[in-house]
Amino acid sequence: MTALPPSPQKASPLQVFGILVVGVFCVSTAAVFIRLALDAAGNPGVGFSLVLSASRLTLASIILLPTWAKLNRRPFQKRAIAYSASAGVLLAIHFATWITSLSYTSIAASTTLVTTNPVWVAILSWLWFRETLSLKTIVGIAVTLAGGLMIGLDSGSSALVGQNPTLGNFLALVGSWTISLHFLLGREAQRNGLTVGNHVAIAYSAAALVLLPMPFFFGTSYWGYPLEVYVWIALMALFSQIFGHTSLNWAVNQISPTLVTLAILLEPVSSSALGYFVFGEIPSIRVGIGAVIILSGVAIAALGSRSRPHQNEQGEA
Repeated sequence: MTALPPSPQKASPLQVFGILVVGVFCVSTAAVFIRLALDAAGNPGVGFSLVLSASRLTLASIILLPTWAKLNRRPFQKRAIAYSASAGVLLAIHFATWITSLSYTSIAASTTLVTTNPVWVAILSWLWFRETLSLKTIVGIAVTLAGGLMIGLDSGSSALVGQNPTLGNFLALVGSWTISLHFLLGREAQRNGLTVGNHVAIAYSAAALVLLPMPFFFGTSYWGYPLEVYVWIALMALFSQIFGHTSLNWAVNQISPTLVTLAILLEPVSSSALGYFVFGEIPSIRVGIGAVIILSGVAIAALGSRSRPHQNEQGEA
Protein backbone atom coordinates (compact mmCIF):
# COMPACT_ATOMS: atom_id res chain seq x y z
CA MET A 1 0.00 0.00 0.00
CA THR A 2 2.77 2.46 0.75
CA ALA A 3 3.94 2.18 -2.85
CA LEU A 4 0.82 4.02 -4.02
CA PRO A 5 0.99 7.83 -4.14
CA PRO A 6 -1.29 9.51 -1.58
CA SER A 7 -4.69 10.49 -2.99
CA PRO A 8 -4.39 14.30 -2.79
CA GLN A 9 -1.21 14.25 -4.89
CA LYS A 10 -1.74 13.85 -8.60
CA ALA A 11 0.48 11.17 -10.10
CA SER A 12 2.14 11.34 -13.50
CA PRO A 13 0.37 9.74 -16.49
CA LEU A 14 3.05 7.03 -16.54
CA GLN A 15 2.38 6.17 -12.89
CA VAL A 16 -1.36 6.03 -13.48
CA PHE A 17 -0.91 3.83 -16.56
CA GLY A 18 1.44 1.45 -14.79
CA ILE A 19 -0.75 1.06 -11.71
CA LEU A 20 -3.86 0.58 -13.87
CA VAL A 21 -2.16 -2.20 -15.86
CA VAL A 22 -1.09 -3.98 -12.68
CA GLY A 23 -4.51 -3.43 -11.11
CA VAL A 24 -6.51 -4.78 -14.05
CA PHE A 25 -4.28 -7.85 -14.36
CA CYS A 26 -4.50 -8.59 -10.63
CA VAL A 27 -8.28 -8.23 -10.69
CA SER A 28 -8.38 -10.60 -13.67
CA THR A 29 -6.78 -13.38 -11.63
CA ALA A 30 -9.72 -13.46 -9.20
CA ALA A 31 -11.99 -15.53 -11.44
CA VAL A 32 -9.29 -18.18 -11.88
CA PHE A 33 -8.45 -18.32 -8.16
CA ILE A 34 -12.17 -18.62 -7.36
CA ARG A 35 -12.73 -21.42 -9.85
CA LEU A 36 -9.64 -23.26 -8.55
CA ALA A 37 -10.95 -22.97 -4.98
CA LEU A 38 -14.41 -24.15 -6.05
CA ASP A 39 -12.91 -27.15 -7.84
CA ALA A 40 -10.67 -28.02 -4.88
CA ALA A 41 -13.66 -27.93 -2.51
CA GLY A 42 -15.93 -29.87 -4.85
CA ASN A 43 -18.00 -26.77 -5.75
CA PRO A 44 -20.17 -27.05 -2.61
CA GLY A 45 -22.59 -24.19 -3.38
CA VAL A 46 -23.63 -20.73 -2.24
CA GLY A 47 -22.38 -21.12 1.35
CA PHE A 48 -18.86 -21.82 0.15
CA SER A 49 -18.98 -18.85 -2.23
CA LEU A 50 -19.73 -16.70 0.80
CA VAL A 51 -16.78 -18.31 2.63
CA LEU A 52 -14.54 -17.24 -0.26
CA SER A 53 -15.96 -13.71 -0.27
CA ALA A 54 -15.68 -13.21 3.49
CA SER A 55 -12.23 -14.81 3.80
CA ARG A 56 -10.80 -12.77 0.94
CA LEU A 57 -11.98 -9.49 2.45
CA THR A 58 -11.09 -10.42 6.03
CA LEU A 59 -7.50 -11.24 5.06
CA ALA A 60 -7.26 -8.01 3.06
CA SER A 61 -8.56 -6.06 6.06
CA ILE A 62 -5.97 -7.65 8.35
CA ILE A 63 -3.19 -6.76 5.91
CA LEU A 64 -4.43 -3.14 5.96
CA LEU A 65 -4.64 -2.84 9.76
CA PRO A 66 -1.61 -0.47 9.94
CA THR A 67 -3.56 2.13 7.94
CA TRP A 68 -6.11 2.45 10.74
CA ALA A 69 -3.41 3.95 12.99
CA LYS A 70 -3.00 6.80 10.51
CA LEU A 71 -6.72 7.50 10.15
CA ASN A 72 -6.90 10.26 12.78
CA ARG A 73 -3.77 12.02 11.57
CA ARG A 74 -5.41 13.46 8.46
CA PRO A 75 -8.22 16.04 8.21
CA PHE A 76 -11.36 14.60 6.70
CA GLN A 77 -15.11 15.16 6.85
CA LYS A 78 -17.09 12.70 8.95
CA ARG A 79 -19.28 11.81 6.01
CA ALA A 80 -16.19 10.41 4.29
CA ILE A 81 -16.30 7.45 6.69
CA ALA A 82 -20.00 6.98 5.90
CA TYR A 83 -19.15 6.92 2.19
CA SER A 84 -16.44 4.30 2.76
CA ALA A 85 -18.58 2.13 5.02
CA SER A 86 -21.47 2.24 2.53
CA ALA A 87 -19.04 1.37 -0.25
CA GLY A 88 -17.99 -1.62 1.85
CA VAL A 89 -21.56 -2.91 2.18
CA LEU A 90 -21.93 -2.68 -1.60
CA LEU A 91 -18.60 -4.46 -2.02
CA ALA A 92 -19.90 -7.29 0.16
CA ILE A 93 -22.94 -7.70 -2.08
CA HIS A 94 -20.74 -7.50 -5.16
CA PHE A 95 -18.47 -10.34 -4.07
CA ALA A 96 -21.30 -12.48 -2.71
CA THR A 97 -23.17 -12.35 -6.02
CA TRP A 98 -20.25 -12.36 -8.46
CA ILE A 99 -18.28 -15.16 -6.81
CA THR A 100 -21.45 -17.25 -6.66
CA SER A 101 -22.04 -16.57 -10.37
CA LEU A 102 -18.83 -18.43 -11.22
CA SER A 103 -20.43 -21.64 -9.93
CA TYR A 104 -23.18 -21.34 -12.52
CA THR A 105 -21.81 -19.69 -15.66
CA SER A 106 -18.58 -19.38 -17.62
CA ILE A 107 -15.66 -17.13 -16.70
CA ALA A 108 -16.10 -15.27 -20.00
CA ALA A 109 -19.82 -14.54 -19.43
CA SER A 110 -19.42 -13.67 -15.75
CA THR A 111 -16.47 -11.31 -16.11
CA THR A 112 -17.97 -9.62 -19.18
CA LEU A 113 -21.29 -8.92 -17.48
CA VAL A 114 -19.68 -7.75 -14.24
CA THR A 115 -17.65 -5.10 -16.10
CA THR A 116 -20.64 -3.32 -17.65
CA ASN A 117 -20.27 -0.58 -14.99
CA PRO A 118 -20.33 2.52 -17.26
CA VAL A 119 -23.74 1.58 -18.63
CA TRP A 120 -25.35 1.28 -15.20
CA VAL A 121 -23.68 4.45 -13.93
CA ALA A 122 -25.07 6.34 -16.94
CA ILE A 123 -28.59 4.96 -16.41
CA LEU A 124 -28.41 5.66 -12.67
CA SER A 125 -27.28 9.23 -13.31
CA TRP A 126 -30.20 9.71 -15.70
CA LEU A 127 -32.79 8.30 -13.29
CA TRP A 128 -31.55 9.87 -10.05
CA PHE A 129 -29.75 13.04 -11.10
CA ARG A 130 -31.69 13.88 -14.28
CA GLU A 131 -28.51 14.00 -16.32
CA THR A 132 -28.96 14.18 -20.06
CA LEU A 133 -27.64 11.16 -21.92
CA SER A 134 -25.73 11.82 -25.12
CA LEU A 135 -26.76 10.01 -28.29
CA LYS A 136 -23.50 8.04 -28.16
CA THR A 137 -24.29 6.89 -24.61
CA ILE A 138 -27.81 5.81 -25.58
CA VAL A 139 -26.44 3.85 -28.54
CA GLY A 140 -23.84 2.25 -26.27
CA ILE A 141 -26.49 1.23 -23.76
CA ALA A 142 -28.62 -0.32 -26.51
CA VAL A 143 -25.65 -2.24 -27.92
CA THR A 144 -24.68 -3.46 -24.44
CA LEU A 145 -28.21 -4.65 -23.68
CA ALA A 146 -28.30 -6.50 -27.01
CA GLY A 147 -25.05 -8.27 -26.15
CA GLY A 148 -26.36 -9.05 -22.67
CA LEU A 149 -29.51 -10.55 -24.16
CA MET A 150 -27.41 -12.77 -26.41
CA ILE A 151 -25.41 -14.08 -23.43
CA GLY A 152 -28.57 -14.40 -21.34
CA LEU A 153 -30.19 -16.61 -23.98
CA ASP A 154 -27.19 -18.94 -24.14
CA SER A 155 -28.37 -22.47 -23.47
CA GLY A 156 -25.16 -23.56 -21.77
CA SER A 157 -24.98 -26.77 -23.79
CA SER A 158 -21.32 -27.25 -22.86
CA ALA A 159 -20.59 -28.50 -19.35
CA LEU A 160 -17.74 -26.04 -19.22
CA VAL A 161 -19.99 -22.98 -19.07
CA GLY A 162 -21.63 -23.86 -15.77
CA GLN A 163 -24.67 -25.48 -14.19
CA ASN A 164 -27.19 -22.66 -14.63
CA PRO A 165 -26.02 -19.89 -17.00
CA THR A 166 -29.20 -17.82 -16.59
CA LEU A 167 -28.80 -17.62 -12.80
CA GLY A 168 -25.04 -17.09 -13.05
CA ASN A 169 -25.43 -14.28 -15.59
CA PHE A 170 -28.03 -12.51 -13.44
CA LEU A 171 -25.79 -12.73 -10.35
CA ALA A 172 -22.92 -11.26 -12.37
CA LEU A 173 -25.17 -8.35 -13.36
CA VAL A 174 -26.04 -7.71 -9.70
CA GLY A 175 -22.31 -7.71 -9.04
CA SER A 176 -21.87 -5.06 -11.73
CA TRP A 177 -24.59 -2.81 -10.31
CA THR A 178 -23.14 -2.91 -6.81
CA ILE A 179 -19.49 -2.45 -7.80
CA SER A 180 -20.48 0.61 -9.86
CA LEU A 181 -21.95 2.26 -6.76
CA HIS A 182 -18.96 1.06 -4.71
CA PHE A 183 -16.48 2.94 -6.89
CA LEU A 184 -18.60 6.11 -6.96
CA LEU A 185 -18.86 6.15 -3.15
CA GLY A 186 -15.15 5.41 -2.87
CA ARG A 187 -14.35 8.43 -5.00
CA GLU A 188 -16.53 10.61 -2.77
CA ALA A 189 -14.79 9.29 0.37
CA GLN A 190 -11.40 10.24 -1.04
CA ARG A 191 -12.64 13.65 -2.14
CA ASN A 192 -13.83 14.27 1.42
CA GLY A 193 -10.33 13.80 2.82
CA LEU A 194 -9.60 10.08 3.19
CA THR A 195 -6.50 8.59 1.61
CA VAL A 196 -6.96 5.55 -0.59
CA GLY A 197 -5.41 3.46 2.21
CA ASN A 198 -7.90 4.80 4.76
CA HIS A 199 -10.81 4.31 2.41
CA VAL A 200 -10.10 0.71 1.43
CA ALA A 201 -9.29 -0.23 5.03
CA ILE A 202 -12.74 0.97 6.10
CA ALA A 203 -14.54 -0.43 3.04
CA TYR A 204 -12.88 -3.85 3.14
CA SER A 205 -13.46 -4.12 6.90
CA ALA A 206 -17.14 -3.16 6.56
CA ALA A 207 -17.57 -5.70 3.75
CA ALA A 208 -15.87 -8.40 5.81
CA LEU A 209 -18.12 -7.71 8.81
CA VAL A 210 -21.21 -8.00 6.62
CA LEU A 211 -20.05 -11.26 5.03
CA LEU A 212 -18.42 -13.11 7.96
CA PRO A 213 -21.65 -14.51 9.50
CA MET A 214 -23.36 -15.22 6.18
CA PRO A 215 -21.97 -18.75 5.49
CA PHE A 216 -23.44 -20.00 8.77
CA PHE A 217 -26.95 -19.26 7.51
CA PHE A 218 -26.27 -21.83 4.79
CA GLY A 219 -24.83 -24.36 7.25
CA THR A 220 -21.33 -23.84 5.87
CA SER A 221 -18.11 -23.77 7.92
CA TYR A 222 -14.84 -21.94 7.34
CA TRP A 223 -12.84 -25.06 8.19
CA GLY A 224 -12.25 -28.55 6.87
CA TYR A 225 -11.34 -27.80 3.27
CA PRO A 226 -8.22 -28.98 1.42
CA LEU A 227 -5.10 -26.88 2.06
CA GLU A 228 -5.07 -25.57 -1.51
CA VAL A 229 -8.42 -23.85 -0.91
CA TYR A 230 -6.78 -21.60 1.69
CA VAL A 231 -3.84 -20.99 -0.65
CA TRP A 232 -6.20 -19.70 -3.36
CA ILE A 233 -8.01 -17.52 -0.80
CA ALA A 234 -4.71 -16.00 0.34
CA LEU A 235 -3.70 -15.27 -3.26
CA MET A 236 -7.09 -13.67 -3.89
CA ALA A 237 -6.70 -11.42 -0.86
CA LEU A 238 -3.18 -10.33 -1.80
CA PHE A 239 -3.27 -10.05 -5.58
CA SER A 240 -6.92 -9.62 -6.58
CA GLN A 241 -7.96 -7.48 -3.61
CA ILE A 242 -4.96 -5.58 -2.23
CA PHE A 243 -3.11 -5.02 -5.51
CA GLY A 244 -6.11 -5.17 -7.86
CA HIS A 245 -9.11 -3.42 -6.31
CA THR A 246 -7.01 -0.98 -4.32
CA SER A 247 -5.21 0.15 -7.48
CA LEU A 248 -8.56 0.82 -9.17
CA ASN A 249 -9.86 2.72 -6.12
CA TRP A 250 -6.71 4.83 -6.24
CA ALA A 251 -6.94 5.44 -9.99
CA VAL A 252 -10.57 6.57 -9.85
CA ASN A 253 -9.45 9.61 -7.81
CA GLN A 254 -6.52 10.36 -10.13
CA ILE A 255 -8.27 10.32 -13.51
CA SER A 256 -11.81 10.26 -14.83
CA PRO A 257 -13.81 7.26 -13.54
CA THR A 258 -14.85 6.79 -17.17
CA LEU A 259 -11.25 6.12 -18.18
CA VAL A 260 -10.85 3.68 -15.28
CA THR A 261 -13.95 1.75 -16.33
CA LEU A 262 -12.66 1.64 -19.89
CA ALA A 263 -9.42 0.10 -18.60
CA ILE A 264 -11.45 -2.44 -16.61
CA LEU A 265 -12.90 -3.68 -19.93
CA LEU A 266 -9.63 -5.55 -20.37
CA GLU A 267 -10.51 -7.72 -17.34
CA PRO A 268 -12.86 -10.16 -19.15
CA VAL A 269 -10.35 -10.54 -21.97
CA SER A 270 -7.55 -11.35 -19.53
CA SER A 271 -9.76 -13.56 -17.33
CA SER A 272 -11.09 -15.50 -20.32
CA ALA A 273 -7.56 -16.07 -21.60
CA LEU A 274 -6.50 -17.35 -18.17
CA GLY A 275 -9.63 -19.52 -18.05
CA TYR A 276 -8.68 -21.11 -21.34
CA PHE A 277 -5.08 -21.80 -20.37
CA VAL A 278 -5.84 -23.04 -16.84
CA PHE A 279 -9.13 -24.91 -17.38
CA GLY A 280 -9.36 -25.29 -21.14
CA GLU A 281 -12.68 -23.43 -20.83
CA ILE A 282 -14.03 -22.42 -24.22
CA PRO A 283 -17.27 -20.40 -24.08
CA SER A 284 -20.00 -21.02 -26.63
CA ILE A 285 -20.00 -19.01 -29.86
CA ARG A 286 -23.03 -17.09 -28.64
CA VAL A 287 -21.27 -16.07 -25.43
CA GLY A 288 -18.16 -15.04 -27.39
CA ILE A 289 -20.13 -12.88 -29.81
CA GLY A 290 -22.23 -11.44 -26.98
CA ALA A 291 -19.09 -10.56 -25.04
CA VAL A 292 -17.64 -8.64 -28.01
CA ILE A 293 -20.95 -6.78 -28.46
CA ILE A 294 -21.16 -5.92 -24.75
CA LEU A 295 -17.60 -4.64 -24.53
CA SER A 296 -18.15 -2.53 -27.66
CA GLY A 297 -21.36 -1.10 -26.23
CA VAL A 298 -19.77 -0.30 -22.87
CA ALA A 299 -16.88 1.46 -24.59
CA ILE A 300 -19.29 3.54 -26.70
CA ALA A 301 -21.39 4.44 -23.64
CA ALA A 302 -18.32 5.35 -21.59
CA LEU A 303 -16.91 7.53 -24.34
CA GLY A 304 -20.32 9.16 -24.72
CA SER A 305 -20.32 9.97 -21.01
CA ARG A 306 -16.79 11.32 -21.33
CA SER A 307 -17.86 13.69 -24.12
CA ARG A 308 -20.56 15.34 -21.94
CA PRO A 309 -19.84 18.43 -19.84
CA HIS A 310 -17.90 17.24 -16.82
CA GLN A 311 -20.31 18.24 -14.10
CA ASN A 312 -19.83 14.87 -12.47
CA GLU A 313 -16.09 14.74 -12.72
CA GLN A 314 -15.98 16.82 -9.54
CA GLY A 315 -17.77 14.24 -7.43
CA GLU A 316 -21.41 15.32 -7.83
CA ALA A 317 -22.54 11.85 -8.87
